[in-house]
Amino acid sequence: MERRPLKGGRLIEGGYDQADRILEIVFADLSVRRFSAVPLEVWKRLQAAPNAAVYYEDRIQDEYPWSQAPKLSARPASASAAADDRTGSAKARLDALFGKPDEPA
Repeated sequence: MERRPLKGGRLIEGGYDQADRILEIVFADLSVRRFSAVPLEVWKRLQAAPNAAVYYEDRIQDEYPWSQAPKLSARPASASAAADDRTGSAKARLDALFGKPDEPA
């Protein structure tokens, strides 16, 4: 199952197995939940949501049966890279707006 970074809140990554209709979600504390009988459309909407945590709470959390999967021992590389991209782009926008801290005004 290929996982992808999720935007917003305590969800950092998710994956979907279309053949078995299993949705797997990785949380910020590195716990993993596997939801069964999840339609593909729900996975697509979760990925597209402006805040995946809100969509998860509203449309997934209490709607589908789930089981706890083994907790991850390290933060997924894709989630770390996504966080770095968000931080880097935000810093670049601030630097462009206000100038770099070490540059004279």
